[in-house]
Amino acid sequence: MTTFEARAPRRSGWIPWIFVGGMLLVIAVNAVMIRLALGTFTGVTVERPYERGIAYNTILAAQSAQDRLGWTADLRLQTTGGGSILHLVLRDAEGRPLDAQATVRLERPLEPESRIEATPEMAGAGRYVTRLAQLRPGQWDVIVDARRADGRLHVRRRVIAE
Repeated sequence: MTTFEARAPRRSGWIPWIFVGGMLLVIAVNAVMIRLALGTFTGVTVERPYERGIAYNTILAAQSAQDRLGWTADLRLQTTGGGSILHLVLRDAEGRPLDAQATVRLERPLEPESRIEATPEMAGAGRYVTRLAQLRPGQWDVIVDARRADGRLHVRRRVIAE
């Protein structure tokens, strides 16, 4: 009669690590996707998207003309006890102060009804100051429109009110 030796079942130690590695891969891909989602399109649409789409070439031409001018805008929001102060510095392509007719609009990204429009006061060559009531804490989009006879600067920046 033939006798067989009973062997212990074969167990591989690397099989559980395949599941751990797969989960780490899923977590890494999700982290990349979350990062990309937070840094791209906010999901907020524009008013009258069809008309804006038709006028897109006009928008591109205006942006190209603005880029050729080389004008820049530096913004800083300062929160004080009695309100907020928006500091705006305009410069031309060579970095010299730029005097222009400027308007400022503030709005919260998801609340168009929160829009605040103001005309900044001149505070020196190329420097403007806008005094505002106390802003609600959070993100605000600041839209600056500065015009002169030789060109226009239109910028949108996001600031944080504390």
